[in-house]
Amino acid sequence: MTTLNGILILGFGGHARSVADVALASGATQLCFVDINARPGESFCSFPVKSSLDFELPEDWAVVPAAGDNKKRMEQCEWILQQGLRLATLISPCATIGVGAHISEGTFIGHHAHVGPMASVGRGCIVNTGAIIEHECVVGAYSHISVGAVVAGTTRIGDRCFLGAGSTVIDGLRVTDDVMLAAGACAHRNLDKSGTYVGVPAKFLGL
Repeated sequence: MTTLNGILILGFGGHARSVADVALASGATQLCFVDINARPGESFCSFPVKSSLDFELPEDWAVVPAAGDNKKRMEQCEWILQQGLRLATLISPCATIGVGAHISEGTFIGHHAHVGPMASVGRGCIVNTGAIIEHECVVGAYSHISVGAVVAGTTRIGDRCFLGAGSTVIDGLRVTDDVMLAAGACAHRNLDKSGTYVGVPAKFLGL
């Protein structure tokens, strides 16, 4: 996890507020949000919200991509790295990370989430509040495992996937890139087409 002092949060949507909460719980002492839609003088819990990066970032600050949308978050990560800035990895002190698990840079692990032993989570992912990624799972880059979603053991999740709140992927399955599994849906078989799946068992709805 990134050693924290100051954190610049890209975005000011709902997920950005969750990022701020975890950053403060993890020991950050200074926060600043940057969002092009910020109103003059806007703030969040006394921390400023700016419409542009109009100050030189201190060397001991890191930057968090806080877009909930996978493609936007991927663009944010790429911009951070292109600027030569530190890409923060945030792990809630209330989360549990199993032995041998690998968390890539730019990833956010929310309160009470669980990443099991020998699991791997790719760059720029969100593992949101109460989500479970069990033992030996692989989650691809820029995927979003939503609140309360469950990824059972040895499952492989592709890049830029979105698993909705309370959804489930049973053990040992493969989910290809760019899949959206709707809230509450349950995947009982491999999801081998990109697009949206809904229901129990999950059925392909379309692109």
